[in-house]
Amino acid sequence: MTLDQKLVAFRTIFYKEVVRFSRIWIQTILPPVITTSLYFVIFGGLIGRQIHAMEGVRYMDFIVPGLIMMSVITNSYSNVVSSFYGAKFQRSVEEILVSPTPNWIILSGFIAGGVARGLVVGGVVTVVSLFFSRLHVYNLWVSVSVVLLTAVLFSLGGFINSIFARNFDDISIVPTFVLTPLTYLGGIFYSIQMLPEFWRRISLGNPILYMINAFRYGFLGISDINLDLSYGIIIAFILVLAAISLYLLDRGYGMRS
Repeated sequence: MTLDQKLVAFRTIFYKEVVRFSRIWIQTILPPVITTSLYFVIFGGLIGRQIHAMEGVRYMDFIVPGLIMMSVITNSYSNVVSSFYGAKFQRSVEEILVSPTPNWIILSGFIAGGVARGLVVGGVVTVVSLFFSRLHVYNLWVSVSVVLLTAVLFSLGGFINSIFARNFDDISIVPTFVLTPLTYLGGIFYSIQMLPEFWRRISLGNPILYMINAFRYGFLGISDINLDLSYGIIIAFILVLAAISLYLLDRGYGMRS
C-alpha cells in the first residue's frame, strides 16, 4: 500500500470509531459525566468540607485531576474493547484482515478511536469540574502528554481484552475486577503519604497511581511520585502492550477459526 492508501485506511477506521460513539452519546458520553458529577458533589462537596485540604490544596481541587483521569481511563478502554469485540462478533473484522491494510494501521485506527472518546469524555468532565473547582493548569505540557499517553495505554489494554474475549461477558471482567479496583486505589481520593508504610509500598505496584499523580502534577504541581518515573512506567507499558497487540493481530488470535 502507498502512504496515501494507508492514510485513507487509518482515517476510515478512525472515522468509523468516532461516528460509532458519537451516535450513541447518551450511552457513551453522558453516563460517565453524570457519574463523575456525583463524585464531585458527594466526595468533593460533602466529604471535602470535613477534610478541608489535602497536600496543601483544597480537597475538591485535589480530587479533580484524578476524576478527570478516571473518566479518560474507563472510556478509552471501554470504547476499544466493545468496538473490536463487536467487529469480531459480527465477523466484519475478517473483511479488514483480508484487506491489504497493515495490521499496525488497523491497530492505530482502533486505538485512535479509543483515545478520541477518552479525550471527549475527559474534556466534558473538565468543563463540569469548573462548576466545583477553581481549576488551573500548573504545567500544560505535562497535563496534555500524560492524558494522551494514558488514553493510548488503556485503549491498547481494551484491544487485548477484546481479542481474548469469547463472549460479551468477558469484555466486562477486566474492567470490573481489575480496572475499577486499581483506579479507586490509584490515589484519586487520597495521598499515599497518608497510608502506613506497608500499604504505601503495596500501592507503588499500582500503575494507575503513577498516571494519576503525573496528571495531578500537571494541574496542581504536586505529586507523590517522581514525574520521570511516571513517564517511564507509562511509556514502558505502552510499548509492551503495543507489541502484544500486534503479535496477537498478526497471528489472528481469537479471530480466525
